[in-house]
Amino acid sequence: MAIDLPRSARIYVAGHRGLVGAAIVRRLRQEGFGNVLTATREQLDLRDQAAVNYWFRANRPEHVFLVAGTVGGILANSTRPAEFIYDNLMIHATVVHAAHLHGVRRLLYLGSSCIYPRDCPQPIREEYLLTGLLEPTNEPYAIAKVSGIKLCQAYRRQYGCDFISAMPTNLYGPHDNFDLQSSHVLPALMRKFHDARTAGRDEVTIWGTGSPRREFLHVDDLADACLFLMRHYDQDEHVNVGTGEDLSIRELAETLREVVAPGARLVFDSGKPDGTPRKLLDVSRLHALGWRHRIGLREGIESTYEWFRQNHDQQALQTGLHATTA
Repeated sequence: MAIDLPRSARIYVAGHRGLVGAAIVRRLRQEGFGNVLTATREQLDLRDQAAVNYWFRANRPEHVFLVAGTVGGILANSTRPAEFIYDNLMIHATVVHAAHLHGVRRLLYLGSSCIYPRDCPQPIREEYLLTGLLEPTNEPYAIAKVSGIKLCQAYRRQYGCDFISAMPTNLYGPHDNFDLQSSHVLPALMRKFHDARTAGRDEVTIWGTGSPRREFLHVDDLADACLFLMRHYDQDEHVNVGTGEDLSIRELAETLREVVAPGARLVFDSGKPDGTPRKLLDVSRLHALGWRHRIGLREGIESTYEWFRQNHDQQALQTGLHATTA
């Protein structure tokens, strides 16, 4: 079923400066959408319900991509759990409520694959949500993301709001966070290999044993999937978004080494946590709707590294907090 999304529609991208939001804005503009609405964190604190209500009343968005949040890797999650649960709970609540109050036609909420239990069967199907304990290293963030799904479902059931949810796998691409203290595994490793290359070091240390398996989706593919779901999905249950393919962290490191720093030696610090042993999404529901990813991992890593090299000075100025609330 195709859902009308005219190019004249007023579309708000909450989190437009983040990895996902920037990709969605790029994609919307490539397709000719002329009324893409954004607000920086200085202009609008998404944790403030009154401010968000005022902004929605003044700007009247018809469609919303809710992709704002405070995000990070294992280190950031484990050292700033209060920020991760508070910021994300508040951001999701204020935007969803304002969308209801001000008559938004459609809202897509984007969560994270960390919502699923640590030890659930693989690949992970949508119905495995809330069937077991979460991964302890990112439990506060995961709980906030689960609440976002349930929030959209509750507003759909009580008020008839056309709010849907999608859960992407691990993401990477241009505008990612490459800060070593707060980033996810792929951009963190890319930065480590780059720093080793520029400093002339012949080894790179990697957290954990290298055995966990992960799935990676280029953010431009995710943006394409989000727009696809806005046009073609209208159900209560969330939808997994990924490639359906995974590899070990060791294999990921070897691929990054080939692209960034050939010849570097890999050193695995087994004293650091591995996180969830495996995380591969079942994407059969999305495939059945008619969408599949297009960007291969090696191709995506090469283009992301080229972007990183061109923007390295700006990235070097980043400090720990990588909040996509702007």
